[in-house]
Amino acid sequence: MSETPKWYVVHTYSGYENKVASSIEKAVENRKLHDLITAVNIPVEIVREVKDGKVREVERKLFPGYVLVKMILTDESWYLVRNTRGCTGFVGPNSNKPLPLTDEEAAKMGVEKIGDENEVSAIEIDYAVGDSVRICEGPMVDFIGVVKSIEPEQNKVTVTVFMLGRETSVELELTQVESVKE
Repeated sequence: MSETPKWYVVHTYSGYENKVASSIEKAVENRKLHDLITAVNIPVEIVREVKDGKVREVERKLFPGYVLVKMILTDESWYLVRNTRGCTGFVGPNSNKPLPLTDEEAAKMGVEKIGDENEVSAIEIDYAVGDSVRICEGPMVDFIGVVKSIEPEQNKVTVTVFMLGRETSVELELTQVESVKE
């Protein structure tokens, strides 16, 4: 077979992405269809969350409800994917004859990423500019201030605190402050 495999987008029930992907991989293994279905991918990003002064890295799906399958489209491969439990169909104008992603679309979706797979793409924090925060580390521990600016790329937050009778701006790391629950 001279045809090259292309990426197809499969729609799944919400929250069933991992189940559908593993079911497709298992079926490919059992039926020995490695030459037709070469890869199954759920694009994810690693997000750094700062919550209550603690940093966690969390894996988040880029396209919830979708699984990407790299395959050569035949009746057999279409049937295997389409009849996987949790799969609602292929994305495209006609579910019986799905359209593959172009190479540019696949590259934009990050399915064939070159480089560091564990790159942290975003930092999520539980406070915003104007929120009251408590400093939980450093020499100004337990001071309450207001967030003036946030720079997640530099891992910095600027907080205005009231001390010695005037407002003072302090630059801290994102993990050194936590939101004040009112």
